[in-house]
Amino acid sequence: METLENDYRQIVLSKAMDRINQIRAFVATAQTGSFTAAADQMGISNRLTSKYVAELEARLGVRLFQRTTRKVGLTPAGTDLLSRAPALLDDLDELLADISDSSKGLSGVVRISAPITFGEVYIAGMLARFVEIHPGITIDLRLNDAFSDLAAEGIDLAFRIGRFDIASLKVRRLGTFRSLPVASPSYLARAGRPATPSDLSEHSCIVDTNRRNPKRWTFGHNGTEVAVQIEGRFHVNSASAAVDLARHGLGIAYVPSFALRSALVTGDLVRLFEGQKGERGDIAAVYLEGRTLPRKVRALIDFAVGDVGNADAF
Repeated sequence: METLENDYRQIVLSKAMDRINQIRAFVATAQTGSFTAAADQMGISNRLTSKYVAELEARLGVRLFQRTTRKVGLTPAGTDLLSRAPALLDDLDELLADISDSSKGLSGVVRISAPITFGEVYIAGMLARFVEIHPGITIDLRLNDAFSDLAAEGIDLAFRIGRFDIASLKVRRLGTFRSLPVASPSYLARAGRPATPSDLSEHSCIVDTNRRNPKRWTFGHNGTEVAVQIEGRFHVNSASAAVDLARHGLGIAYVPSFALRSALVTGDLVRLFEGQKGERGDIAAVYLEGRTLPRKVRALIDFAVGDVGNADAF
């Protein structure tokens, strides 16, 4: 009886490994665009790669690839599977790593999304510090000011700033930042320095269209919020561009503190309304609801919490 049970376990395990290899072959083929390149990536024969994919298609009852003499292209069903399969394989790898006594460090790819300016100014450096500690990690950083679809794009973790819709996402808040009103000395010498936020209506302002209400700037003083409607000739969808325009004396900018870098220290820009608190925004890491978080992603989030806490750019 024990022999039969062992034989049954081996059969079940063998079938499970076949399913996993089929999915790995599919992902490798989809990402490389050919069975040959996928075979090289997996270290198996071209024939075996094709066999795995054909078996997966037969099992699912759908075509995953449109095959031509030169390359393979994804069908709609293949596109849907590719949006989910890499994360599934990552979770499996993490599970095996977690229960393996020989696993001593983190490894594998972490796919990350972040806003462009925040990504360039802070996230890239933070990730460099993280992989210095965990050299087995590979980072795939995608910068985009539009919110990424984490499921469709296979994103493990997204860093977001400001105020955002958190439906269907789990959120780990990392810290906060303030927006600051700034102008160059040359602009202030020419146009005069506004004494209060209400004076901004008389000035040329640089409109950052990434803000939720680009032409409505809010400030806080003694527990009271003051909202000011502004106008300007320059409309840009980048805090960095707004800073550069302000440096050139083209108006007053209202930008996140992290985007200013050294501009205040060097005197290229001057902060306005010192007694007023600029609009506060959140810095957060978000990931898909209901998914088991891989160990490497948990480690990155924990690292980011401490790194943001030690940063002086916010």
